[in-house]
Amino acid sequence: MFIHNKRLQYTVRVAAPNPGLANLLLEQFGGPQGELAAACRYFTQAVGEDDPGRKDLLFDIATEELSHLEIIGSIVAMLNKGAKGQLAEAVEQEAELYRSMTSGGNDSHTTALLYGGGPALTNSAGVPWSAAYIDTIGEPTADLRSNIAAEARAKIVYERLINVTDDPGIQEALGFLMTREIAHQKSFEKALHSIQPNFPQGKLPGVPEFTSVYYNMSQGSEPAVRGPWNEGGDWKFVEDPQPAVDGGDGLATVGVSAEEVDVLQAMAARTASDKSSDPMTGADLGSGQATAV
Repeated sequence: MFIHNKRLQYTVRVAAPNPGLANLLLEQFGGPQGELAAACRYFTQAVGEDDPGRKDLLFDIATEELSHLEIIGSIVAMLNKGAKGQLAEAVEQEAELYRSMTSGGNDSHTTALLYGGGPALTNSAGVPWSAAYIDTIGEPTADLRSNIAAEARAKIVYERLINVTDDPGIQEALGFLMTREIAHQKSFEKALHSIQPNFPQGKLPGVPEFTSVYYNMSQGSEPAVRGPWNEGGDWKFVEDPQPAVDGGDGLATVGVSAEEVDVLQAMAARTASDKSSDPMTGADLGSGQATAV
């Protein structure tokens, strides 16, 4: 059960309207790293979680992300207050209205014109929010790692948003949201490592002969860079990997019946290429190189 509290989790203070900044903030409202995506990701994980501790953790953070969505939406609405009234009441000539909405070179049509000044479930480029942003797979050792990465990406987006505004109230609110991303990362890290073992993800182990092998697939004049990601410990470095690394011939085969062999051979004969033929094609005609008969 959800109960809405009419007070925000963090106080929003916006110094002055700025439709262009409102447009940028949509990245954390309806974007892939935004608060709605995070809330849905953790909520769906919580519903399917059987461990009581992780279930509480995921529901708590999912609910907090909804409160963060409300904070971002409120900031967007406050930043659009001027444009919203001007659009609704047509208090300016159209040229002046457009100039005020796009002052400073900001393209604010998404929030101001298309949605009347309200926050839209799109990213800053106007792309609609998508459930494809939710990458839950139902295995906690994989999902928790994905959650950690999602919080890290959101933290970086908040840093960038803080850098594009000099409004101290907005910077303070975004700083709070950015900091909560750090707190959530810490919680997810602890939850992940409370599962032992948690690597590799899932139940099945890797095939031993390939688990600690590094294939040098970037060949060139410069020698391969070596480091703890491909040397030391159990690592085996293969300088020049050749197909097939399993020792086979590297070809794809399938077992088919005698009847299927006959059909496949008939199809191959029907669609065989004539290597001696060089017919005139549209490309020849279009190039102007075809000669008249």
